[in-house]
Amino acid sequence: MSVDVNNESDYEVNELEISSHANFLLRSLHINPASELSVMLVDEVSMAALHEKFMDLPGSTDVLSFPMDELRAGTSDKPSDEGILGDVVLCPAVAARQGEQAGHSMEVELRLLLTHGVLHLLGHDHEEPEEHKVMFGLQAELLAQWEGERNARGL
Repeated sequence: MSVDVNNESDYEVNELEISSHANFLLRSLHINPASELSVMLVDEVSMAALHEKFMDLPGSTDVLSFPMDELRAGTSDKPSDEGILGDVVLCPAVAARQGEQAGHSMEVELRLLLTHGVLHLLGHDHEEPEEHKVMFGLQAELLAQWEGERNARGL
């Protein structure tokens, strides 16, 4: 899998950790190994511009997802089609504030947001109550699995 992480924000982030988490998500969701994902970290001004341009909403936000080939999660027997999953854009400044409010680090919040963004790329949504339940359930499951792997490796 090809995961490209590009930090254009003023925040220092562990790009290797973000890439590792993204690769974990793609493996866990049975995305074809030949697929591509881009993760970009931007400042609040850039995020606000994207938020307004693509969502027609004012101000900055935490995560935006831009799907490309409309891939869907595969199964252990049949991975997804090959293609470009798309772009996940994260805003560390917003993640830092949200993490503080939730009682955890910016890094934990960025993992949550990356997971959320990847699920959006795969067609998940949370507008309707049942969609919300499915998406947030899967998000929690993936984050718990990642923490389990990290703990097993002593990280």
